[in-house]
Amino acid sequence: MKIVRAYKIALDPNDRQRTAFIRHAGAARWAYNWGLSTWKRLYAERKTAIEGTGEKVGKITDAMDLHKRLNALKGLPSEDGGVPWMYEVSKCAPQEALRDLERAYKNTFQRLSEGKKGGFPRYKSKHRNRKSFRLTGSIAVENRRIRLPVIGWVRLAEQGYAPTDTPIKSVTVSEKAGRWFASVLVEVEQVESIAADGPLIGIDLGINALATCSDGTVYENPRALNQEQEKIKRLSKRMTRQVKTSNRRRKTKERLARAHTRAANIRADALHKMTTEIVRTKRPSVIVLEDLNVRGMVKNRRLARSVSDAAFGETRRLFEYKCRWSGSELVVADRFYPSTKRCSCCGVVREEMGLGERVFVCESCGFAAGRDLNASFNLRDYPKLITASSAGRAGAARGGDVRPVRTSPNRQTSLKREVDSKEVAA
Repeated sequence: MKIVRAYKIALDPNDRQRTAFIRHAGAARWAYNWGLSTWKRLYAERKTAIEGTGEKVGKITDAMDLHKRLNALKGLPSEDGGVPWMYEVSKCAPQEALRDLERAYKNTFQRLSEGKKGGFPRYKSKHRNRKSFRLTGSIAVENRRIRLPVIGWVRLAEQGYAPTDTPIKSVTVSEKAGRWFASVLVEVEQVESIAADGPLIGIDLGINALATCSDGTVYENPRALNQEQEKIKRLSKRMTRQVKTSNRRRKTKERLARAHTRAANIRADALHKMTTEIVRTKRPSVIVLEDLNVRGMVKNRRLARSVSDAAFGETRRLFEYKCRWSGSELVVADRFYPSTKRCSCCGVVREEMGLGERVFVCESCGFAAGRDLNASFNLRDYPKLITASSAGRAGAARGGDVRPVRTSPNRQTSLKREVDSKEVAA
């Protein structure tokens, strides 16, 4: 089975190559903005021409048509609105930018057809948007360097990571906090993964602990944003008091970007190490996660920063593709499954449990455990409960006996299924 995979490598360019990177990124940004303006103008002209006829506007243009129009502008002098400076960069940079614009429009219309918000493409700013461009064609990767069209050979800051004997589909060069990176896209042969034979594991994601596994393993949260928070506050305050076009503001902005990047790198390192250790070392047959409502959680102003720093969505994304590669199955528990309020011993569900209660104590059976550990036990039992619930609904459809939900003396409900003696005999 062939899959498309990207390898992101840090570059070590010289001053001439940095200038070429900036020039290519500027050409890609200009082409994107020019294509967006042209697209809007053609749409307005077409709409005015058919106004009153009842005819739909339909398809206006595409990336290929825009690229032909742009090539015509390259041959004109600057006085006549031409862009002869485009010859100084690779033709791939503006061409791929126009393809990105076409893809953005298609995604917009796809969302509108599904009843979602449109989110039309917007113009890219030189100061707000990240510098990036994509190249195709004669690209080669060696152990210590990479060859890019027009730019030539560029040294790599890290070696032995990207494959050197695989055809390269494209390379995306981007800048982040003053450093340049190359994302090499290749098509590789993925070996069919062997199904993992380890135990089923439930994982409770949280803020105090990054993850709590049902086997007792706890992964601490590095709180990456808190480590850099004081520096970020100080630099942000300094930048707001400086003149917008001054060199000092530019240098402060670069330092602020490096602080944010450091926090992001610490967070990504912790998440990758945690997910890789769980998937590769434990080799669980099934991993059960919660379907957390992160968008609703960040509306709590007291927890929004900590919830965002925990990166629940990124953790789930990492588990999804790493489980596919390792042969494990990923199960996402229902959003309304009471993993925190349910007693993993007797199945009784509490009506309320505040955020300050870090120890779960069941008033029905006396079971006591850490809040997160009890939730991981319940997530571990989730597939069994769903299977039993499905069997119970099937029996009800056939006219079988369905037992009501059990209620404890303190008004707690139970999700634990009562098994009929007839079912046991069968």
